[in-house]
Amino acid sequence: MVKKFFKISQITSLLFLFGIFTACIESKEISSYHDNHWEDHYVKSETSGPQKDSLQNGKTYLSIYSHIYSFSLEKSQNLTAMVSLRNVSDADTIYISKADYYNTNGQLIRHYFKKPIYLKPLETVEIVIDEADEKGGSGANFIFEWSSKPETPEPLFEAIMTSLRGSQGLSFTTQGRRID
Repeated sequence: MVKKFFKISQITSLLFLFGIFTACIESKEISSYHDNHWEDHYVKSETSGPQKDSLQNGKTYLSIYSHIYSFSLEKSQNLTAMVSLRNVSDADTIYISKADYYNTNGQLIRHYFKKPIYLKPLETVEIVIDEADEKGGSGANFIFEWSSKPETPEPLFEAIMTSLRGSQGLSFTTQGRRID
C-alpha cells in the first residue's frame, strides 16, 4: 500500500511539474519580422513621400521553400527562410506597398504590413519564415509591389533558406524577378 502511494505521488508530482513547465512557455508567432517593427517604417501620410505620379511602380516575384524533398516525395526537410528586402540606392528612399506570402497552391497565407513602408537609402528589412511554419510548402512565394523615383535602382528581394541537423547544414538562395 505504501509503495503504491509513493508511485502515485511521484506520477502526480511529475505531471504537476510538466504542467508548470508547459504553462510557462510563451506562444510564439511562427513567422516573424526581424529586428525592427513595420510601424517604424510605415509611410506617415501621403504628403511625407514623393507624389505618387512621380514614381515608377513595379512588382517582383520571389520563390521560397518551406521544405525540400530528400530521397523521395515521402521524406522532406523543413527550412527556415530569411527574406531580405533591400534598397540598393545610396541616395533615394523606396516604398514597398505589398509583401504577400503564398503557398504552393497559390493561396494567400499572410500579408506582412497594413500600409506602405519606406526603406531609406541602403536600408534592409527582413521577414523570417520559421522552420516550424510548413504552410508555404515546396513552392511558396512572395509578391512585392514597390515604388521609387524613375532613376532609382529597383529594390532587391532575396531569400536564404537554411536548415541545420546535427553537424550538417543546408543553405541556398533565391532572388526576386520583376514581373511588372
